[in-house]
Amino acid sequence: MSDGRLLFREFLRAPTRVATVTASSDALVAAMIAPLLTSLPADGVVVELGAGTGRVTEALQRVLGGRGAHLAIELNPLLAERLAARHPGVTVVRADAARLPEVLREHGIDRADAVSSLLPWAAYAAAPIPAIVAAALAPTGTFTQASLLPTRWMGPARRQERDLRDAFGQVTPSPPVWRNLPPARVLVARRPAGVAAG
Repeated sequence: MSDGRLLFREFLRAPTRVATVTASSDALVAAMIAPLLTSLPADGVVVELGAGTGRVTEALQRVLGGRGAHLAIELNPLLAERLAARHPGVTVVRADAARLPEVLREHGIDRADAVSSLLPWAAYAAAPIPAIVAAALAPTGTFTQASLLPTRWMGPARRQERDLRDAFGQVTPSPPVWRNLPPARVLVARRPAGVAAG
């Protein structure tokens, strides 16, 4: 089954747990990972939340070239299984994103250097994702979250951005990514609150 059909089927099964009905475009993937790479050490730890069909995973693997550690957290069992089969160099963990600190500990990792998220609003409603990520990030770490433009004025999207601003000292929206269906932007969060710079 193609990625598109699988994603659409899983969205229909659980629309609050699958963020979109289409895979992220190349343009959105590029906007998601570019901010992560600006301060990523050569042996850095990169984590994906809601890795889905692996569009960001694939791009990160190309950039990392086997360096550092790459964890992908995906709650959906079918998507996680497909992701693990396609990317044997990635540690795929079937878990809720709220378990990020525990997942890092289980893999002997103190802090992540970069976190990329394609999580749906439901994940943010169920757990304080920005605070969890901020606590798991290194002081110089970066967090990127995809956000759909057509829904940016809706209550859940506004709460998501407000929670990011509460958890991070700097939150910068990217320019609109028009070459995505639907159009999107990326919220880039840096300077995790409560983490002393080293």
